Amino acid sequence: MKSNLIKERSFQFSLKSIDLYKELIYNKEFVLSKQFLRSATSIGANVNESEAACSRKDFVHKLTIASKEARETMYWLKLIEYTEVLNYEYEEIKK
Repeated sequence: MKSNLIKERSFQFSLKSIDLYKELIYNKEFVLSKQFLRSATSIGANVNESEAACSRKDFVHKLTIASKEARETMYWLKLIEYTEVLNYEYEEIKK
């Protein structure tokens, strides 16, 4: 079976996002962390769902949602960075 690079990378991003979420919770940041986690893990969920699309239109729709979730995730990451809720830069998640 052919590997799906987008599916694999979005899954790895979800795992890294969970690590960042845990770090945020440890630092007692509960609001931004929850919003970030939902949008970040939604990217991979929608990419995964696209594989079971019943039509090309459905496939495109799922990937469009994944793209929107990625943009939202970038917004939450910027807020996390600019509000300095962590005591250090979390370089791993930015890559």
